[in-house]
Amino acid sequence: MSDAAPAPRRLPASLNWKEIDLALSEMALPGSLIQEVHQPRHDRFVLNLFRAGSSSMLLVSLSARLPRMHLIVDKLANPEKPYRFASFLRAHIRGGRIESAEQVRRAPSGDAGPTADTPTAALPGERIVRLVILRGGERQVLWVRLWGAAANAILTDTDGVILDAFYRRPKKGETSGSPFDPFPPARTGVKAADTHRDFSVRDLPGQGSFNEKLEACFNEAETRGDVEKATVQADTELEISENKVLANIEKLTRRLAEYAGVERFRELGDLVTSNLHTIGKGDRWLHATDFFHSDTMVDIELAPELTPAQNAESYYDRHRKARQGKGKVEEEVEHLTRTLKRIRAQRAALAETPDAAALGRVAEKAVHARAPLREQSMPGLVFMSPPYRIIVGRTASENDELLRKKVRGNDWWFHARDWPGAYVFVKAQPGKSLPLSTMLDAATLALHFSRGKLSGQGDVYYTMVKYLRRAKGAKKGTVLPTQEKNLHVRIDAARIERLKSGDVAEDPPRE
Repeated sequence: MSDAAPAPRRLPASLNWKEIDLALSEMALPGSLIQEVHQPRHDRFVLNLFRAGSSSMLLVSLSARLPRMHLIVDKLANPEKPYRFASFLRAHIRGGRIESAEQVRRAPSGDAGPTADTPTAALPGERIVRLVILRGGERQVLWVRLWGAAANAILTDTDGVILDAFYRRPKKGETSGSPFDPFPPARTGVKAADTHRDFSVRDLPGQGSFNEKLEACFNEAETRGDVEKATVQADTELEISENKVLANIEKLTRRLAEYAGVERFRELGDLVTSNLHTIGKGDRWLHATDFFHSDTMVDIELAPELTPAQNAESYYDRHRKARQGKGKVEEEVEHLTRTLKRIRAQRAALAETPDAAALGRVAEKAVHARAPLREQSMPGLVFMSPPYRIIVGRTASENDELLRKKVRGNDWWFHARDWPGAYVFVKAQPGKSLPLSTMLDAATLALHFSRGKLSGQGDVYYTMVKYLRRAKGAKKGTVLPTQEKNLHVRIDAARIERLKSGDVAEDPPRE
């Protein structure tokens, strides 16, 4: 006999009419006072009720996948900012009392309606619950329709005029001010076979009332579905990130191949230097012995407008720039390789993460971490301190291009005080002030990419880009700051590693 646990039972998309009747009979809603209205998610709301000395919570879920209405025991978390419909219901039915609660019924098409032989209770329900609510001497009707993709909750006055709807659907006439028809034309041709279909109440697993079993079973099914959906989303986002990283590594690897002959520029500079006495200004070629390669003869191209010494220096300059470029590319490849390893480890761990919220955070982090990968046209290095983007200009050329083309007056500029180093820019967010956590991220990067790095700590000054003034006659990219402020930071290896890896801090660091 196998010890494996039985597979969890899956519920259909919605409750049938007999199950709605049973759930309503257990609720005993008439006479209940509506104390509060909550909307924990975009597709559901909860009525906090009080009756006969006891409290209860009524969940109305209008999810297209699992619409339902039943009592719940577990309190659901609420968003910081209330949703629109919850605010509307608070203004209109909070403090009201439920006078009646029943499932709407009608006779099959063509019948005159209920008779002595076909009492109302014998007719099948339409999976529409009608709650009549009395508040301040005024009656209103809350209609709850549990029709899968057409599920909705609509509040009307007693004349059937819609006051508001959970889902506003203008094409179906479900908007404020429209008349509400619980039986729209699309439903009038119901076949007798469908209307009198022999539904039954399912024997649900678990203990307690039917409402308690519904809560347990639907929670299990919904949680499982949420986790599956979140897992797919997180894996999709991580796969996109992985592919982008692989593409960037491939591109940088091709660039590294171009630097394969970087030392040759230095050798050519040495050959020109050792033959200065044989070269004159205006010469286009130097024919010399290449003592680096078995004393073979080599032709070295010269710039005729330069002196012999300047020609030698031009080769040394090309060597220095090539070495710097190669070093930067190697550093970026190393960084991307670490990122690739982290992404693959995250993908492998998804199956072991049973929490949909945690999986959602993984997907969100993947999107944030991809921002530097999308900025291939941006000079310098790009880091994320969500939702802020930090750009590091490492050379005078990068700084100059960033200042001229990539940053605006309300962006922020950071630079290590008293040390030569990178310009660090933080792209501003409209209507938001720069938080301390992002300021510390930017200041730490400014110190890290300066000659003050080895000291482990130092002062960084910062100001808005609009308070920078270009220095006349100075080197490219040189600026003079005004209205600057000072920030003293210590280089935090964990902070640097987080920024380089693209991870998002769960909580703002306290320093």
